[in-house]
Amino acid sequence: MGAFTGKKLASGFQVTFHRLPFLPFTIGYLPKGPSPTQEMIAALTELGRKHQAIFIKLEPNVEKLSANSYLLTALKPSPKPLFTKYTFYLDLTKSEAELLQAMHPKTRYNIRVAQKHGVTIQEENSAEAFSRYLELTQETTKRQGFYAHDENYHRKMWGHFSHQPTTHNSQLTTHLLTARYQDEILVTWIVFLFNDKLYYPYGASASEHREVMASNLMLWEAMRWGKTHGAKIFDLWGTPGPDPKPTDPYYGFHRFKLGYGPKLIEFVGTYDLILKPFYYKLFNVIDKLRWLLLKLKTKTNFFSSSS
Repeated sequence: MGAFTGKKLASGFQVTFHRLPFLPFTIGYLPKGPSPTQEMIAALTELGRKHQAIFIKLEPNVEKLSANSYLLTALKPSPKPLFTKYTFYLDLTKSEAELLQAMHPKTRYNIRVAQKHGVTIQEENSAEAFSRYLELTQETTKRQGFYAHDENYHRKMWGHFSHQPTTHNSQLTTHLLTARYQDEILVTWIVFLFNDKLYYPYGASASEHREVMASNLMLWEAMRWGKTHGAKIFDLWGTPGPDPKPTDPYYGFHRFKLGYGPKLIEFVGTYDLILKPFYYKLFNVIDKLRWLLLKLKTKTNFFSSSS
């Protein structure tokens, strides 16, 4: 879909529809789009009805302070966000000295530890490095006890985006960064580069040799990599919020990213455009029960493997 000024395309966004198993209905999803307008909601409503959508989930790429009032009245706050409401931004227009100075002293220390151990960071878009990325992703999700996309998703994502041209900064490109210690890949990150912004959506690490602080050096070198490739902002892809509790499952990720001195960004959040109210309520009840069962299964598997 797109917004036009006359006959000229002014902006575009993507809506996908996902069919529910055994039912004739779908769920629509519009991630990282513009701030909704009355015309946009009318067009989405028409499109959603054509696809038998129960609702369309919208997660505008709009900071809270910039939100229009129409968003709050036309849509319902969603009980199930996919992207986090908060993220961290690093300003890559600053010099390396300024970026280092903004870090927590412990973070700078950990970077030096990794350097002294001889950890090296490089871009490796090879089949070998991607295979290691898949291995470490499986290891990390099992260790941390959270759910992630399956191997088929990662292969499709990498197969599509890794073959995109890199000659224009408005073209999304995907890059695989690795951290090696004694010639073994300990950490893998996949980063996206688009419109002068670097994104860190996927990362994984090995359980062994954590004392060499490879992940700390990885983030610092990813910052330097982004600067050399023209990125002005580094989006660290989510945080639980401004002050998460230590019991939060993502507290460790938050603390790790916070050590680099980023700016906390709050988006407007996740909203649902409801097209079939009865089925919308039923869907949310079933989905809540499903996630309770999945969390119970995760805890059961964790304690079984730890015993």
